Amino acid sequence: MSNIKNAFANGKAFIPFITCGDPDADTTIRAVHEAVRNGADLVELGIPFSDPTAEGPVIQDANYRALKGGITTDKVFDIVRELRRDIDVPMVFMTYANVVFSYGAERFISTCNDIGIDGLILPDLPFEEKDEFLPYCRKYGVDLVSMIAPTSEDRIAMIAREAEGFLYVVSSLGVTGTRSEITTDLASIIKAVRRNTDIPCAIGFGISTPEQARKMSEIADGVIVGSAIVKLLAKYGTKSPAHIGSYVKSMKDAML
Repeated sequence: MSNIKNAFANGKAFIPFITCGDPDADTTIRAVHEAVRNGADLVELGIPFSDPTAEGPVIQDANYRALKGGITTDKVFDIVRELRRDIDVPMVFMTYANVVFSYGAERFISTCNDIGIDGLILPDLPFEEKDEFLPYCRKYGVDLVSMIAPTSEDRIAMIAREAEGFLYVVSSLGVTGTRSEITTDLASIIKAVRRNTDIPCAIGFGISTPEQARKMSEIADGVIVGSAIVKLLAKYGTKSPAHIGSYVKSMKDAML
C-alpha cells in the first residue's frame, strides 16, 4: 500500500491540484514546493490531456497551455523525480485512461512506483472497468483512487468497500470549477461511505474559499482544490508560486 494514509494522519488534509507544465515545468516544481511549505498534505498532479472531459474551462485551458508548451508524460515523470528529491508528502496523478493506455498501462504504473507516485485518479474510468488497471496498481503498490458522485446513490456502498488510498467525493454535478455555493447533501454521502469503509474521504469540485474549505472539513477528512489554484497559474504565470503558497495557507488555516 502507498503512504496516502499519512496525509490524513494529523487532522484534516488539504489537497491542492496543479496541472503539470502550466505554464512550464519549473513553475510546477516551484508551485508544489510552495504548496507543501504552506501546509499541503497531499498533492494531486494533473497530467495534461487534449480532451479532459471532466474538466471545466479553467483546467481545460491549463491543459492546453501545458500541451502547447511541450509537456509530455515523460516530462511529467521528470517533474516528479525532481520533486521527490526533497518532498515526502504523498503525491497522486490525476489523468485520463487514454493517457495511461497510450503510454502502456504496466509501463506507466510501474514508473509511478519508481518515481514515488502513491495513487492514480482516472475520472473517465467507470468503476466497473477498473480491472483494466487495478492488477498493475496492486502489483506496483499504487492506489487506484475511486470517485463517488452525487449520482452514485446505491453504488456508494460498493465503491466504498473496494476503495484504496482515499475516496474522492465529488461535491456537485457537472465539471470542475469554482462554485459560489455547494448544495449537495454531502453529509449523507459521507455517512453512507463511513458505514462501509474507514478509508479517508476528501471532497473536491467547486471549493475555492476558506469558508467553503472549513465547511467541507467539518464533514470530510480532506478538501481538494483545483480550479482556484489553476486560476492563479493563469493569472500570474511564472510568478504564481508565491501566490499559490499564500492561498494554500489561507485554506489550510481555515480547516478544522
